Amino acid sequence: MSTGELVDLAQQLRVDSVRAAAAAGSGHPTSSMSAADLTAVLFARHFRYDFDRPDHPANDRFVLSKGHASPLMYATYKAAGAIDDEELLTFREKGSRLEGHPTPRQLPWVETATGSLGQGLPVGVGIALAGKRLDHADYRVWVLCGDSELAEGSVWEAAEHASYENLDNLTVVVDVNRLGQRGATRHGHDLDAYARRFQAFGWHTVEVDGHDVNAVDRAYGEALSTRGQPTAVIARTLKGKGVESVQDREGLHGKPLPEAEEAVAELGGPRDLRLRVGTPSPDGAGAPSARRRTGTPDLPRWDKGEEVATRNAFGEALAALGTARDDVVALDGEVGDSTRAEFFAKEHPERYIECYIAEQQMVAAAVGVAARGWTPYASTFAAFLTRAHDFIRMASVSGSGICLVGSHAGVAIGQDGPSQMGLEDLAMMRAVHGSTVLYPCDANQTAHLVAAMADLDGIRYLRTSRGESAVVYGPDEEFPVGGSKVLRSSGEDRLTLVAAGVTVPEALAAAEALEGEGIAVRVIDLYSVKPADRETLRTAAEETGCLMTVEDHHPEGGLGDAVAEAFGDGRPVPRLVRLAVRNMPGSASPQEQLNAAGIDAESIAAACRLLVGEAVVS
Repeated sequence: MSTGELVDLAQQLRVDSVRAAAAAGSGHPTSSMSAADLTAVLFARHFRYDFDRPDHPANDRFVLSKGHASPLMYATYKAAGAIDDEELLTFREKGSRLEGHPTPRQLPWVETATGSLGQGLPVGVGIALAGKRLDHADYRVWVLCGDSELAEGSVWEAAEHASYENLDNLTVVVDVNRLGQRGATRHGHDLDAYARRFQAFGWHTVEVDGHDVNAVDRAYGEALSTRGQPTAVIARTLKGKGVESVQDREGLHGKPLPEAEEAVAELGGPRDLRLRVGTPSPDGAGAPSARRRTGTPDLPRWDKGEEVATRNAFGEALAALGTARDDVVALDGEVGDSTRAEFFAKEHPERYIECYIAEQQMVAAAVGVAARGWTPYASTFAAFLTRAHDFIRMASVSGSGICLVGSHAGVAIGQDGPSQMGLEDLAMMRAVHGSTVLYPCDANQTAHLVAAMADLDGIRYLRTSRGESAVVYGPDEEFPVGGSKVLRSSGEDRLTLVAAGVTVPEALAAAEALEGEGIAVRVIDLYSVKPADRETLRTAAEETGCLMTVEDHHPEGGLGDAVAEAFGDGRPVPRLVRLAVRNMPGSASPQEQLNAAGIDAESIAAACRLLVGEAVVS
């Protein structure tokens, strides 16, 4: 396209952004208008993409981090012929593919859901990592950010990671339009303030007038020619560019233009220019179809009675899975020696990504890697995944398939104290839409569930424990997701203990002690916390009349709630009792912690005696 055609294309993108928001009666046209020149030049001159083959392995990748500027993205799709004008004007309507903020659920050209600011660049880093280290392909990743979102710490986690990994296949374009939602941004139009920050993290930077299409073109060319560093193109723009009544004016964020028809006329009226996007290079190495996605791993095996930490079993099983399947990737938050992800690193260093202590970036990188067809396992302490909850939430919005593993869960970690104890993770992960939550109690169970996670959809979470525990199951036992194991039962059971993870051996020990007193107790290992085995729980309720949950977790949102939900269909609810961590732990040995929380074998047995009316008073 000539310079004049680029200017016309940018105006068309502005007009269509205004029209889409006007049709919806809502949206962010002014945020779209500021970045129209930046987008027009990118797609017309530098972007390589086959809209008919969004899964083409050589396609460049575009991430709209400022997801509220979705009208601009949809206007670009129209110009490229991917959607028509009729669909453009369904923006934000019920049932439309063109949602208020873009998601890949219905639009195959969208890499990741955006709208929660500060996430586009971190995910873009993950996609760029996949290109450079996993796919060994030459596609480029372009991320369009707003200036307001650069206040998010996750952006700078991403900036450091990209520089450390020398991601010269990554370019971030910062639309510095000066205005945020409620007024001016922190740095306004001070481009150098942003440049200094990116330079401090090791980026190459280019400052540019974002409305000069030739200058923008040169800036993108400079980014393409830069080696060994990611590039930040920092562009000065005006929010609402091209319409005098709204240009660079406060108070218009997130609102359609007051006089849309007049604005369209001022912009030169509707156009129907067709954008010819560059063709990607031929298929190369790293195509998803070339990877082994299936294969039966030679899982580690342990004999009953052995003492093994489930975190060790996770590491060994993940390494075995990586041997059987080429698509498995491990990401670590600089605790691989504790989570045991280091076992995978030793066997498959080419598919191991160290994210250091940056949990948001770790999860975002997993999302980016998954977007390129890989199967990522990201692990850290269960407590620290809470930092990344918004990324996990948005990964679910994307329909992303990622496996998360949280180790050192619960008070059972012992002396390290409450800052290291994951006591909210089950609630957090159960609340994520479409998630799977697993909590194994022994090594063989852990190994089987680690392997099963690879073939599940959506967000999968596995909780592991620090300390060693006795192997309960044989190596050939099966553990279907959504199932459970009844470890003790009889026709005389007076109540049912429902446990998972570290509380399973405590529940078994309590049941053994109670049996000596003539009190029969059923024990269920609810290793699949979500989905839970409702049929087994309902049968236990019918036959014993009372379910007692025992969990190394706060009472809100964990095992107890999972069990209670099994009776949310209107049927009679049995007596439900919860033993959980209700205190604020300090430092103590693991067994002292379990006792203080009232979830060790002695406390469980005492609670059972009270429930059946046979408490011993000394």
